[in-house]
Amino acid sequence: MRAFLLQRFVVRLKYTKDRRIYTLAGWDDILREFNETMSQSDFVRRKYLRKLSEYTGRNTIAYYSAFLNKPNASNLDINDLDMTGFMNALKGMECSKGLDIILQTPGGSPASAEAIISYLRKKFSNDIRVIVPQIAMSAGTMMACAAKVIIMGNQSSLGPVDPQFNGIPAYNIQMEFEEAKKDLASNPQNAQYWAIKLQQYPAAFLKTAMDAIALSGTLLREWLSTCMFEGEDATKVEAIVAKLNEHDDSKTHGRHFNIDFCRNIGLKIVALEDDNILQDAVLSVHHAYMLTLGGTDVVKIIESQNGKAIINHE
Repeated sequence: MRAFLLQRFVVRLKYTKDRRIYTLAGWDDILREFNETMSQSDFVRRKYLRKLSEYTGRNTIAYYSAFLNKPNASNLDINDLDMTGFMNALKGMECSKGLDIILQTPGGSPASAEAIISYLRKKFSNDIRVIVPQIAMSAGTMMACAAKVIIMGNQSSLGPVDPQFNGIPAYNIQMEFEEAKKDLASNPQNAQYWAIKLQQYPAAFLKTAMDAIALSGTLLREWLSTCMFEGEDATKVEAIVAKLNEHDDSKTHGRHFNIDFCRNIGLKIVALEDDNILQDAVLSVHHAYMLTLGGTDVVKIIESQNGKAIINHE
């Protein structure tokens, strides 16, 4: 359908007296045509996102990945392509109203998350809240920690921020090299065993893994101390970083941290259940987006309450 509409409307006809002039349609012209044939799921989704924004009186951006619906699809993670989506979503916003970001993401690149947060803070300063209706893992948790508060429900989850390489936690890689070093110091005859075991990693990979761990901790510490805990005791921030950016206690990168865990480690959490109207509004938005992701070929949506959206398909 999109290809048909594009072919049909890219060239338009304008008439002057007795001569036809062909002109190329601009971005807004094509977008208008798409909007005129907007799918029902687009209409419903945007209606509930707009209602949420009207209730809070704040700008709202929904960031939804289909990682639960289409785990083998591409472009599910937080990456540099997302910057365009956020730039587009901010068009026409009154930044003095602040920003709520609704996150549903498996995580992704800490460096990409850093660029996005830096951009949003330049626009909204520290007046950013993150809403997690269901799950925001890894770099998504890091983005949540860049907000002044995190809004979660009893069903919501954050996760460890320890980085991974091809599904292998960086902490595991570091521990494996440390184990090899310790073992070889007392058992040099095991050199061949460790040579075979460690050859799966490219040269300088240990340094890369250690740098990734350090970056996650640095960003988490910086974001918490400059917004959620600005002007407060630094020990609060260090305690949270120690809990989120480690692997020994969580054991697995995919572990889910519920609202009670997040509160207990010191994060500033607002419960969805404290405001029934807000809860209904957020969950209506969540269901509308999840139905879109589950019933179409869409893999990611970055969309504002004004209907400004970039939608990625399989």
